[in-house]
Amino acid sequence: MSRPEVEAVFSHDVVIVGAGIAGLAAALGAAPRPVALLTKTRLGEGGSSPWAQGGMAAAVGADDSPALHAADTLAVSGGIGDPEVVAVLAAEGPGVVDRLLDLGVELDRDAAGHLALGREAAHSRRRILHAHGDTTGAELVRALSAAVRRAAHVRVFEQLFAEDLVVEKGRVVGLVARRADGRRELHLARAVVLATGGIGQVYGCTTNPPEVTGDGLAMAARAGARLADLEMVQFHPTALAAGADPMPLLTEALRGEGAILVDAAGRRFMVEEHPLAELAPRDVVARAIHRRLEAGERVFLDARRAVGEAFPQRFPRVFGLCQEHGLDPRRQPMPVAPAAHYHMGGIASDLDGRTSLPGLWVCGEASSTGAHGANRLASNSLLEGAVFGSRVAGDLKRNLGPLLPAPRLHDLPPPRAAAPEVEAAVEAEVRQLMTRHVGVVREAAGLREALERFEALEAAHPALGGEARNLLLVAQLVTAAALARQESRGGHFRADFPGTDPAQARRSFWVLGADGELRAVQEEGAEPVIAAGARA
Repeated sequence: MSRPEVEAVFSHDVVIVGAGIAGLAAALGAAPRPVALLTKTRLGEGGSSPWAQGGMAAAVGADDSPALHAADTLAVSGGIGDPEVVAVLAAEGPGVVDRLLDLGVELDRDAAGHLALGREAAHSRRRILHAHGDTTGAELVRALSAAVRRAAHVRVFEQLFAEDLVVEKGRVVGLVARRADGRRELHLARAVVLATGGIGQVYGCTTNPPEVTGDGLAMAARAGARLADLEMVQFHPTALAAGADPMPLLTEALRGEGAILVDAAGRRFMVEEHPLAELAPRDVVARAIHRRLEAGERVFLDARRAVGEAFPQRFPRVFGLCQEHGLDPRRQPMPVAPAAHYHMGGIASDLDGRTSLPGLWVCGEASSTGAHGANRLASNSLLEGAVFGSRVAGDLKRNLGPLLPAPRLHDLPPPRAAAPEVEAAVEAEVRQLMTRHVGVVREAAGLREALERFEALEAAHPALGGEARNLLLVAQLVTAAALARQESRGGHFRADFPGTDPAQARRSFWVLGADGELRAVQEEGAEPVIAAGARA
């Protein structure tokens, strides 16, 4: 190959981008189809899944049922969760747990040897499964990654950054990726699966690791895929406010075990905010804390009575994080603040992970199935990754198109890069603007100010590449969608429209046009019905 656009070409049955729980589940479930698994970091090390502390929800208790789990999920979804999708998520949870145990996942058990079940916010039953206390995600990824390494049908490509999808005649036929040394590769495939995770790093205050930069969402948007619920971002109420970036997460399981939120005077305040107090839905708790922080107060999570001396055994990860920042949660309350944690929006997909583009599937946090609506129920994220990663795998085994001829090299997306210091500066400004204007509380003037600045950054840096390019696009997408929804619902709160409007009790669907305009579309069609009012 003589041209400089790519230096290597690979052909696969299936390419999966992302090696969190969703990507790993899809890769394992696709057997015996040959799979190429691309990960931006080392296998088993990157993404949000290994950082997940809270656990995985599943209706496996004697007093529980998938119907109850589904009801709790819908109750916090802001009225726009999809009942059919939620029913599938809850119903397939127990089977997922059995498969994980078969793969060697070590879940915590009680003294009688039964699976230990915890409770978290807005769950009506104790149904949260944990591993080694608060390192559930790490244990799941450990076991699944080991299984992938043993799997003869999976070829792993590590430290490979997926840059752009390749589309031929309306079908996704592969992607272009860049290696750590800068060389580009073309990976052709009969199917591409995006399991790239969320968008947390678009915010300056986030619990997500540095590599979570919305890459899959940005790639799919540029390719013309339908997107959904972009404005719906979940802010975890209790991130450790100790000056770290990312902010260490203080798992919701702490509140499930009785930890309370107090102000600087030690006064418990959530009892006056919601009947469930600290176990209210996450958006309610996050806004209650945000109001006090904006008023110049400090807020603390006090687990001294609820956990106390048992901290190192029951919550080893949280205990270690606190120790790293000079805190002893056995002796003192922990300062907290809300932080961007999870994106309910993403690439629109059906129950089998199919997107609006032939040849493209999606699963995990990069997707938006309607399972979460406007607000995700605690500990449903690992479950979603495992359930829908497996469903994608099943669909891939049944339905794969032909491997199309390689695109002509001059039709491939061109290389893009700006000076490293320029990209770093753009990322820093985007993150600061998103936290200030598109965070826990939003209003029109701030949203418009952010969009104008994003457009200026795009115009000033047309060759922007890598993660900075993706973060800038994702910021525009989320902000434009937030400006368009003139009400408050779930994770989306507008100070200028604080009420929930029954007429807007529906999911939002979007397409990024070739002109860079984000357009709202009908659920069952792609004809524009309104414009978001800003370029993305």
